[in-house]
This record gives sequence, structure tokens and C-alpha cells, in this order.
Amino acid sequence: MTDRVQVTVADIERAAETLAGLALRTPMEESRWLSELTGSPVLLKCENLQRTGSFKVRGAYTRMAHLTADERARGVVAASAGNHAQGVALAAQALGIAATVYMPEGAPIPKEKATRAYGAQVVFHGRYLEDSLAEARAFAERTGAVLIHPFDNPDVVAGQGTCGLEILDQAPEMETVVVPCGGGGLLSGIAIAVKSARPDVRVVGVQAEGAAAFPASLAAGHPVALDSMSTMADGIAVGLPGEVTFRTVHDLVDEVVTVSEASLSRAVLAVLERAKLVAEPAGAAAVAAILDDPDRFGTPTVAVLSGGNIDPLLLGKVIQHGMAAAGRYLNLRLRVPDRPGALAELLSDIGQAGANVIEVSHARIDADLSLDEVEVHLQLETRGDLHTEALLTRLRERGYRVFE
Repeated sequence: MTDRVQVTVADIERAAETLAGLALRTPMEESRWLSELTGSPVLLKCENLQRTGSFKVRGAYTRMAHLTADERARGVVAASAGNHAQGVALAAQALGIAATVYMPEGAPIPKEKATRAYGAQVVFHGRYLEDSLAEARAFAERTGAVLIHPFDNPDVVAGQGTCGLEILDQAPEMETVVVPCGGGGLLSGIAIAVKSARPDVRVVGVQAEGAAAFPASLAAGHPVALDSMSTMADGIAVGLPGEVTFRTVHDLVDEVVTVSEASLSRAVLAVLERAKLVAEPAGAAAVAAILDDPDRFGTPTVAVLSGGNIDPLLLGKVIQHGMAAAGRYLNLRLRVPDRPGALAELLSDIGQAGANVIEVSHARIDADLSLDEVEVHLQLETRGDLHTEALLTRLRERGYRVFE
């Protein structure tokens, strides 16, 4: 490691001692379906089963446990889209510290409610995390409260790095570790822990395409702010890497890749269906990267499920989006004769092919339609791409004019 890395493995080991009795040693689960896909063993590090539903409590408690008595008396303030908020709130509750958390407008309701339930005061401010963070800094200046940064602090990075120590112990055979990345605290901590013991292990960070600040920053050699962000993965929606995390990622992380919204949806659905685990979009980013390019991960791999705090309403939408991305939803337009029983025959053919009709509508008024035909719009549920192709072939063989 270079001398520019500000956090050492010794710091992480001390953080593990600090966290004993508070943070859980989360399980490592074998993923047979991902292993079959990549041709090599894949394990899931289940930080979605950590207290507060994400890894964030590791860094928050480590940072706050080091505060002086005077600092604790002044209270703490944080900015978060939800997971860091809950980690700070739980740590504050455990340490007897007053906590105020600024959250972006539109932060997930379950994350807000959980943060309040731990005793923290929640204030909404701004559209992005950076807006909330600026207001949290202003609050700290006005009141003397200590700012608990979500990622850009050595104690926070050391706390997140305890996840890396567990990975080393639970998966000694690994050759690759894949980690969701927003501001880079978890990625930095795991990279320090893993590379200190196993410099041969490849460490890969994963960002959402719509909020990927690290690729451009790494190319420029310094943190570069994004002009805007758009992603469902609020847990990794960070528009500017921190100084501490940028240096560590630059020095120790082998690669940072990005994944699309469709890939994130598909990963959330796959983790739910195949692993029987709930992961939020940010938490499933590592799985999304593996699904996107299995050949890239053809060595024994650990994928970190970094969080599982997802609004049930969003989960429903993500499941539908993921099914569409996986080819399980099919939208069709067909031309059928405009006569009694034609629609019934079409639906019977679809049913016999094993597809499920979700929605159906039809139109008779269109300049492209002949006088003796009607256009039917269908939304179908299929078993996947192969089933879809078989269905389309059957419909065309039956004489239907099909438009996808």
C-alpha cells in the first residue's frame, strides 16, 4: 500500500474491537445460481442483514465512539438518504448522544421512520445528498454539533473496513470481491482490509450509471462533481467522492464499473427470487455487475449485499421493472379480424402457449388498419426470453400479424 492511504488495517482491527457487541458478524451465503452463471464459486456477504439493514452502523458507531465527552454533549449531525441516518441514529442511541439527521426530499419513508424510531431528529432539505450535507455542515457551525460524515472520515472508513476482515475470514479462497460504491467508504474500508492481507485479490467497485462520480474522478486524478444524478439506488447516489475515499480507491481498487437501472432492477429481483433475500437497488449493485458480465467474474468471488432497506412500494415497482428487464413481461400489438370471437381465439392461443395476460385493449380507429381488422394491445407475463420467442413463433404460425 502507498503512504497516501490514511487508514491502516490496524485501525480496522481496533474498530472491530470497538464494534464488538453492537455490529453483527453478518452471514456469508453461497450463491449457486451465480456460481453456475460465472463458472466459479460466488458468495454473498449479507450486510443487508446487519443491524439497521445496512453496513452503515459499522462506520457511524466507530466514529462516534471516539468522540470526547465535550463533543458528545454537543450532539451530532449527519446527512443521509437513509442508511447512514439509521446507523448514526442507532449509534447515538447506544452512546446516549443527541442526533439530528438531514435527509434529501423524497428519501424513502421506511428509512425516515426507522431513523426517527432510534430517537434522531429528522429534517428534510434539498434534492440531493450534497444539498443535505451542506445544510448539515451549516447546522454544525451554528450549534457546535459534530458532523458525522457518511463516508469521508478515517474512523468511518475503518469501521466499514471491519466488513472486509469478516470477508477474509469467511471466504479465504476468494480471488475477487465486488462492492457497491457511492461515496466509497465501504469500498475503501474493504479494499484496505483485503489488500493488506491478500494483495492478489481483485477489488471491484460498482456504481449506478446515473450517479457514477468515480470513473470520471479517477480519470481526472482528483474528485470531480457530477452535474446531476438520476438513479433508483439512493444508497449510492453520491455526486462527489471524498478526499479520503478517493485516495484509497485510486490506490487500492482495481476497477470501478457501472450498472444500468434495468440491471439494478434485475439484480433485486434475482436476489429476491433465487437467494430469498431482500436487497435495495444500491445493495444489489454488485450482483447487477456480475449478471451484466459473468465472464468478468470467473474466479471465486464475493459480492457484497450492502443494504436491504427498500420502500415496499418501490420494491413492487422494482420487481416489475426487473421482470421486464429479464424478459418476463412482453408488450405486443397484433392485428386480428374484426369479427365476433376473434379476440377469444387469440387469448385462447396465448393461454395454450403458457403465457399469462395481464392487460388487454383494442383499437378499431387507425388509418393503418383495414376496415375488417382490429389492433389488439397486450401485456403478457412469460417465463423468460426463450418462452417469449416460442410464444411469438406460435402466434405467427397461427397467422397473426405481430408487432413488438
